[in-house]
Amino acid sequence: MTMQEAAQKAARTVGWRTPLVIVLCGCLISMLSFGPRSSLGFFLTPMTQANGWGRDVFALALAIQNLLWGLGQPFAGGIADRYGSVRVLTAGAICYAAGLAMMTYSTTPGMLDISAGVLIGFGLSGCSFSIVIGAFGKLLPEEWRSVGFGAGTAAGSFGQFLYSPIGVAMLDKFGWQTALLIFAGITLLIIPLSMALATGSATAGNTAARPPQSLRNALTEAFGHRSYVLLVLGFFTCGFQLAFVTVHLPSYLIDRGLSAEVGGWTLATIGLFNIIGSFASGFLGNRMPKRYILSIIYFGRAISIVAFILLPASPTATLIFGAVTGLLWLSTVPPTSALVAVMFGTRWLAMLFGFAFFSHQVGGFLGVLLGGIAFERTGSYDAVWWLSVLFGVLSAIINLPIVEKPVVRPAAAAA
Repeated sequence: MTMQEAAQKAARTVGWRTPLVIVLCGCLISMLSFGPRSSLGFFLTPMTQANGWGRDVFALALAIQNLLWGLGQPFAGGIADRYGSVRVLTAGAICYAAGLAMMTYSTTPGMLDISAGVLIGFGLSGCSFSIVIGAFGKLLPEEWRSVGFGAGTAAGSFGQFLYSPIGVAMLDKFGWQTALLIFAGITLLIIPLSMALATGSATAGNTAARPPQSLRNALTEAFGHRSYVLLVLGFFTCGFQLAFVTVHLPSYLIDRGLSAEVGGWTLATIGLFNIIGSFASGFLGNRMPKRYILSIIYFGRAISIVAFILLPASPTATLIFGAVTGLLWLSTVPPTSALVAVMFGTRWLAMLFGFAFFSHQVGGFLGVLLGGIAFERTGSYDAVWWLSVLFGVLSAIINLPIVEKPVVRPAAAAA
């Protein structure tokens, strides 16, 4: 079969699912999955006050969520790579919606751990932007791929921008229980949207360019590759910083004398500028080394955190911090996922990016948990802020030695 015939066959297989439709539906899924999760920090104060908990109880549940989101991601990615993305997205959306609804009836720490922690965590692993990125890698032409990665990430940011002020408004008007139920209902829209991202073994990317590879061989190859290990280690910092800020920033601002509305608009600002940062990161990924993009992002975060915690608290300074943080927020995802595709191809992209994302979520688990523990024991978040600065500098250094080339496989070398 010639290249032209293969392209014509792929076009017939996709049918109505043009690249634009695929990107649009994937972006909507990213928005609907990331939005509720990014606004859960606003439920910390009302839920802890209603149930007489300390902040560490809520922090533990969301720490479990981050950890299980990351733990489930490689498995969800592997299933999507092997059997297709629709069933994974559908199961994830159902689990996610059930967790949000169950939070309404969580009157004990154990129930909160199951709902906000276990159900939402595993739900996110099945319907978040990681699965969307894996589908993009298989379904989109190569010239669309980097831009698609950036668009899917930016859409998650728009979900944060959209849900943060809406979440605060719904909390004020309807109460936290009704707000969670509304979020749960909207999340189920992911199910029909997932049909546009249907993949299967027949659409596993670039198998013509590389010989077929088993799951076991893919894992052995990836974790024996120095650049992939460095990429995975660096992604830990991203999760640590993002999860800590998402969950604890609203309460941190209240502690410093600012209103809840400032926290809402700060997270919304992060989401808005994250759209710019994610698109810019995806755009630059085709024009400069991706390892440099990652290094600049991590070092920039460290500097912005130092400035934020040392300056006097004010709405203006906080919103500026939100804007700078937004530019550097999920802009790590397009170059990270693109590096995985460059090194190993797209056959097992969802799974291999899933392992990188597991490192991200281990960082998120520790960021959320240590934030709650630090506050309960010292009455301050300062120790975790400075730890975030240290991790940012270390990740900036770790990403520099990454080699941006496809791995050399024995069969390809022999040919």
